Parts: sequence; structure tokens; C-alpha cells
Amino acid sequence: MESFRSSHTVVRFGGFELEQYSGELRKAGTRIRLQEQPLQILRILLEHPGKIITREDLRQKIWPSDTFVDFDHGINNAIKRLREALGDSAETASYIETLPRRGYRFIGKIERGTPNFCSLAVLPLEKLSGDPEQEYFADGMTEALITTLAKIGQLRVVSRTSCMLYRGVRKPLREIARELEVDTIIEGTVLRAGPRVRITAQLIDAQREETHLWAESYERGLSDILALQADVAQAVAREVQVKLTPQEKPIWRERTLLIQRHTRPI
Repeated sequence: MESFRSSHTVVRFGGFELEQYSGELRKAGTRIRLQEQPLQILRILLEHPGKIITREDLRQKIWPSDTFVDFDHGINNAIKRLREALGDSAETASYIETLPRRGYRFIGKIERGTPNFCSLAVLPLEKLSGDPEQEYFADGMTEALITTLAKIGQLRVVSRTSCMLYRGVRKPLREIARELEVDTIIEGTVLRAGPRVRITAQLIDAQREETHLWAESYERGLSDILALQADVAQAVAREVQVKLTPQEKPIWRERTLLIQRHTRPI
């Protein structure tokens, strides 16, 4: 059986997703806060689905012999907190089954795969011109990107209000991602010169050493601004490997056709 600890593995069960690399548990894209010991128990159980993990096994892996704690109280409390996070119970277990005087077993159906970057923040685009009026233009472009991306049902996008708090803030992207509880960040620049505008955008995996996943530049005449926004949003959606639902795909096609009808090359 493939080890749960293989690189960048994600284990999915029910509506939950546990990423091995970061140790983050999420439900429907929303992070669930879990203390270290309950998290370790969950990882061990998921590594051996259907197999009984004894209390002694857990003691040896999580509570070293040189740690002076009340083990019985500690493991009971950790299991309780884990079940609360999963909405599970000992009496009607969906995920964690208790075998009296023996141990625990994960009984849910699991799937293994690679992480889906389903949470994203668009940082305020930076204006490259010294013209203070262009700050409004850059903010407008940022808001348009947020609004367009937020229409993708399977992508959790941080609100404009939260994102705009980071205008001009110089922090490591990993720290910003942690504060906003997202996996990926879009940052970029806007340069408006006469009747044309250029946007550069970068998609960054902020959880893994701020790795650049994608970067692109777009240039249009101002009459093509809607097409510019759509280009960037759809490119980002492709790069984070969001699979649009059947209901959403026609909406994107209709929006693209509408933009094409109402924009003319300069």
C-alpha cells in the first residue's frame, strides 16, 4: 500500500481533506483548527485505514516514554477533540471506530491524490506609474479579478475587504497566506500608459517555499478591459486546476462570447 507520507499527498474522506505536507485539515475548503495530538492520531489512522491501531501503538508514537503525562487522560481527550472536529461520535461512528480495550480503526472511505489549490487571495495589484489617479485603476482591476474568480464555485476566494488590507504591506507571502488561511496568492502589477494597459500576474504556492506556479503578462487597449479581466481570471482558474462544474461551464462560455461581441481591437 502506498504510504500516506509520500510527497505532497492529500487524503480525502467525506467532505474532509488532509494535506500531508502542511498537516492542514479542511472541510469544503475551510481550514479546521486541530491540536497537534489529535492531528497526529488522525494521520496515523489514515495511514492504515481499516487496521486496528492499539492504544499502545499511539502511546509509543505520540507520547514518548520520557514524557510524564497521564496517558489515558491524554489519549481520551485527543480522541474526543478529533471526533468533535470531524462531527463524529463513538456511538455512531462514521470515521473513527472504538474497539474496547483494543484501540481504534478508521472506517471511512478515503481517496488519495495531489493537493487542490482551492483557496486563494488576490493581493492589491501594484501600480507602476507615479500617477496617484492610477491607484484607483489598480484597485478597480484587483476588485474585478476577485469578483470574477469568486464566481467559480469550487474556488474559495478571500473577500475584497480582507485583501485590500494588504495594500502596500511588505510581509513574506507565507505569513500573509497563513493570516488569510489560503494556499495560493495572486500578486501583480498594473501599468496604464495612454490608451493601453498592461497587467502582470503571478500565481504563487505560498505553502511551499513561495513557489511560482504561473506568471503571465496581458496587454490590451482600454476598450478591451473586460476581456483582459476574463483572460487573467480564466488563466488562474486553469493553473490551480479548478474543475468547473457542468452548471458553471456554460456561464463561462456565455461570458466569453459576450465579451468578444462587445470589444473591438484597437
